[in-house]
Amino acid sequence: MTLMRFKDCDYSRRLFTIAIDIGGSLIKVVYSPLDSQVIHFATVETAKVSKLLELLDDVIQEHNSGDFSSTQIVATGGGAFKYNDLIIETFPGIHSYTKFEEMQGLAKGLDFFIHQVPDEVFTYSDHEGEKIVETIASSPTAKPTIYPYMLVNIGSGVSMLKVDAPNVFTRVGGSSLGGGTLWGLLSLITGAQSYDEMLNWAQEGDNTTVDMLVGDIYGTDYNKIGLKSTHIASSFGKVFQDRDHPMINGNSKHRIRQEEIDHLEDHAKDNHTCNECINHRNKKFKNEDICKSLLYAVSNNIGQISYLQAKIHNVQNIYFGGSYIRGHLTTMNTLSYAINFWSQGSKQAFFLKHEGFLGAMGAFLDACEGK
Repeated sequence: MTLMRFKDCDYSRRLFTIAIDIGGSLIKVVYSPLDSQVIHFATVETAKVSKLLELLDDVIQEHNSGDFSSTQIVATGGGAFKYNDLIIETFPGIHSYTKFEEMQGLAKGLDFFIHQVPDEVFTYSDHEGEKIVETIASSPTAKPTIYPYMLVNIGSGVSMLKVDAPNVFTRVGGSSLGGGTLWGLLSLITGAQSYDEMLNWAQEGDNTTVDMLVGDIYGTDYNKIGLKSTHIASSFGKVFQDRDHPMINGNSKHRIRQEEIDHLEDHAKDNHTCNECINHRNKKFKNEDICKSLLYAVSNNIGQISYLQAKIHNVQNIYFGGSYIRGHLTTMNTLSYAINFWSQGSKQAFFLKHEGFLGAMGAFLDACEGK
């Protein structure tokens, strides 16, 4: 993907640079051939780290003529330490393998994208769709981004940074309920095999079959406190409420038969789930509806915490990054709605086209600058 020429990079060093951000769920890769205006992005699941090693070897062969001695790899994220020995042992001939501090990489990457890459930043809502935000990079007459602003980086977990100036930032908060939470729970509940499969299901789902709404409790809007009947009162509330569901294992006459329990336990021991198990478990609650419900629950929680941090630290603009989003429309609309709802329209949620690559981009830039 063509972005721009990296004028700050010292190409006279003749080092081919590959930056990798090894997170808990995904590995993000950024590289650019020497003297090129093209920058490449790639992702690999962290659980398949051998695929990363294959990718790195292929990239060096294709874009640096297989010359390992003039290749530098800079890594960020927790996996930069975890897989340190593995990468060095796999590529003993490379020029260098260095580590770059994760939060610094996120802040540096964000600052670069929102100030120097045209058409990178946008807002989104189901009502208005995607709207590109003018930046100095896209229009000389645009106002410069005013500090401070907040980065909410949603990966396996969530980190929230207040950025006060270039390379000046503070981690002000976070949450353990992030993309890893969504991925982990939905893989258990639905048997989905990939994060993208879960997102596709969520896009088509109807959460009202799973969630308890204000209207389910009051029969109408709760106008006194400004809640519409469609507002979620309890995520997954209808699942517990429905005692006749075959998977509610209480004192109901619909208790699961012992042979069904044995069947499920046999598959649990084998770490395997068959279609029969999934179909039985979701006889009433469809995978699509479950995915949308949990996506709403996690995204609304992140949105509310983000608003509270922005309010505490007097920050106006909130940028959402990280591989959790992946350009997913329902996710972005939920985050935008949460910020708008809790701030009563006083704060704005912004998104980035390369939201998952902030840390890797920051590490790449730092290495190119030779610092």
